[in-house]
Amino acid sequence: MNGATPLWDLPEPPAARKPEGTGAAGAKRAAPKSKAAAAKAAAAQRRGAQNPAPSEPVARVVVDVPLAHLDRTFDYQVPEKFHETAVPGCRVRVRFAGQLVDGFLLERADTTEHVGKLSFLDRVTSSEPVLGPELAALGRAVAQRYGGTLIDVLRLAIPPRHAKAEGEPPREVAPVPEAPGSTGWTRYPSGGSFLEALGAGRRAHAVWQALPGEDWPRRLAEAAATVAAAGRGAVLVVPDQRDLKRLHQACAELVGEEAVVALTAESGPAERYRRWLAVSRGAVRVVVGTRATMFAPVHDPGLFVVWDDGDDLHADPHMPYPQVRDVLMVRAHASNASLLVAGFNRTAEAQLLVETGWAHPIVASRDDLRARAPRVTPVGEDFDVARDEAAKAARLPSVAFEAARQGLAAGAPVLVQVPRRGYVPALACGQCRTPARCRRCAGPLVLPGGHDQGAPRAPHCRWCGVPEAGFRCPACGSARLRAVVIGAKRTAEEMGRAFPGVPVRTSGASEVLAEVPARPALVIATPGAEPIAEGGYGAALLLDGWALLGRQDLRAAEETLRRWMAAAALVRPGPEGGRVIVGAEAGLTPVQALVRWDPAWHASVELGERRELGFPPAVRMASVEGSPETVAAYLDETRLPDSVELLGPVPIGEIDDEGRSERERMLLRVPREDGRALAAALASGQAVRSARKEAEALRVQLDPLELI
Repeated sequence: MNGATPLWDLPEPPAARKPEGTGAAGAKRAAPKSKAAAAKAAAAQRRGAQNPAPSEPVARVVVDVPLAHLDRTFDYQVPEKFHETAVPGCRVRVRFAGQLVDGFLLERADTTEHVGKLSFLDRVTSSEPVLGPELAALGRAVAQRYGGTLIDVLRLAIPPRHAKAEGEPPREVAPVPEAPGSTGWTRYPSGGSFLEALGAGRRAHAVWQALPGEDWPRRLAEAAATVAAAGRGAVLVVPDQRDLKRLHQACAELVGEEAVVALTAESGPAERYRRWLAVSRGAVRVVVGTRATMFAPVHDPGLFVVWDDGDDLHADPHMPYPQVRDVLMVRAHASNASLLVAGFNRTAEAQLLVETGWAHPIVASRDDLRARAPRVTPVGEDFDVARDEAAKAARLPSVAFEAARQGLAAGAPVLVQVPRRGYVPALACGQCRTPARCRRCAGPLVLPGGHDQGAPRAPHCRWCGVPEAGFRCPACGSARLRAVVIGAKRTAEEMGRAFPGVPVRTSGASEVLAEVPARPALVIATPGAEPIAEGGYGAALLLDGWALLGRQDLRAAEETLRRWMAAAALVRPGPEGGRVIVGAEAGLTPVQALVRWDPAWHASVELGERRELGFPPAVRMASVEGSPETVAAYLDETRLPDSVELLGPVPIGEIDDEGRSERERMLLRVPREDGRALAAALASGQAVRSARKEAEALRVQLDPLELI
């Protein structure tokens, strides 16, 4: 039920005292006090003289206060002068606990359950209804799913107000576009029926595995145009700005520039709010954007799309840490709309949707796949080892050089993917591959970039900074060092020396290339920064695969395959000479999935292993991070479900001299059917802490990406 906020009656200001002393100095000292008292008295008089609105005088307001125990609506009186402007969904200012705070007017009512006197709304900031009923219901559902508060979700869903953009004339409603004719969805056995269901307004959930080299922005634009032609809206979410630019261009070509908007922070606060208002007012039907677009208030939604749902950019780093795929699932269920989870790879979460029957797969036939996929060669195949016994240990074996030379000779660029940017991040023994550690503090040894007078610098410890000139491996006694993961800059130097006369370009971090021309060049890129090559790459070298697969992460194998397939999909088909060399052993499951181009099989194996081990998405998990005392007290006071299983605690901070950590993490695991109960219990525990004004920080997150 809605709570009621009491009226904080302000005492009458005392009579202004005469200034002590005489002359201008005494008058100047007294003037500020007199003005402040007069202003306070005038404000109190205005509040006391207000009359309530003639109808629906009660406003239920969500106050912008980030405290879990205040996650409810509070009742206020609507003054008569705000009767027309205080519409449901508008922004207001109210007095809360003696301070003026922002809030959203959720609804108007005739009665209140509060037995005392209600405070009046202080101000209607804007009469624009930015919080509609659908968005409010979505915010509450997301908050309940992740154990957060409604106001935390609304901060992510509603952009900051820009008065100038709000006061501009409303955008004209875009005309209904025509349905696209023949589309590329027909090459997929289930693609045609999926598009037919969208055009007919039927609900259809699908997981789409795109073919290598597929023009996926065009396919998604065709799906959005089909829905828009039926008079409904579509929301399409991509991970980054490069994907957004391609998708927006494809949608504009099909539905027209006036019928689609791109929501992104890079457009600036005024332009972003202007576009958001166009969506909220129903002027456009197709909305594309990055993460925050999952909350776009499109009217009568018929389709929600998330591209590459495994990308960590889809997970919001702010409370309550929602994930795009899950939020769109909630929206699709609530609005009876369709959901399309698309990508070159398939995550375990998407596989769960397929196996439970909630979504249907859209996959091309094996014949089409063989015609479009490049030829994938893992380093360490029997033939390669027989010809080059050092192929397993070499970072760039002869088969990789041969593929690169063939691609360059064909007049195409060659892509070289490295796990990270930089020079030489870490070192290991050159004999046995044991990580090189500092003798003083056991920290990792690294090499700084650059050289001194032509001589390489001595390795030093990343933790204590002490140089280590006389390294000896404690395992085998070798004095040789090798790079654990060689960065993009060092790789560019090596490739430049190996292929003299060939241009070398790098893409990563702040230097991300969008496209490269169809001429011989070596393109060194980090995962996610691979530029599009005109006509496709002649070859792709996926280096240091063991470094990606060896990460201590639950999703290491899935994430590695996702990065590999995103790069391999940019290569020309195998019948046209396209080759992919992956730096990992052929017997590994992700390598086999890449060779056969079968991410569905890998997702099925991954999901089966997680079911056996009890990890998401087979179960729901939550992490609680804080000081050991805070975590223990929080879990003791929280009424957790009976099915909960506690894992930990695990230290996550620095270890002191006594072997204790300042921060630790506890994992909580429950069956999927108890996920809502776990979220409610954790939110209730947070409310108790905030009501007691606990000073110790505590981070509670459901279904975190990093579990290990």
